[in-house]
Amino acid sequence: MAGNAGTPVIGRRKHHRQRVMSEINVTPMVDVMLVLLIIFMVSAPLLTVGVPIDLPQSQAKSLDQDKEPLTISVNEQGKVYLQNSEIDVGNLVPKLEAVAQARGGTEARIYVRGDRKVNYGTMMKVMGRLSAAGFHRVALVTEFEQGSKAR
Repeated sequence: MAGNAGTPVIGRRKHHRQRVMSEINVTPMVDVMLVLLIIFMVSAPLLTVGVPIDLPQSQAKSLDQDKEPLTISVNEQGKVYLQNSEIDVGNLVPKLEAVAQARGGTEARIYVRGDRKVNYGTMMKVMGRLSAAGFHRVALVTEFEQGSKAR
């Protein structure tokens, strides 16, 4: 059955082919998904409004909004921000009037975010200037109170 060196053996193939591997290796895909999960978990808290403020809590319901709100923030040190840029309290009304005219007048709702530790007088100064400038649709922003039941 063994042939000479020059003659092939009948019934046996000379070249053996390896079987094609039909399984998918999911380990690299899982590694990529875990890295993406970590990136999104770290970046999600950074997507909130730019001025860090410790808001007070209340049981009031949230307001519906159509477009990006006009926001004034007062941080713990008493610095006032219009959207994400710091502004002097004396320049607040002219800047707000310019922005409000571009958005549709003084009937636009203005959201006021004040840190829970901010001086009450500072908040009243900001609110007074808003009222004197003709902005009457002012909403105070709070966090929903956790752990207490609404009555």
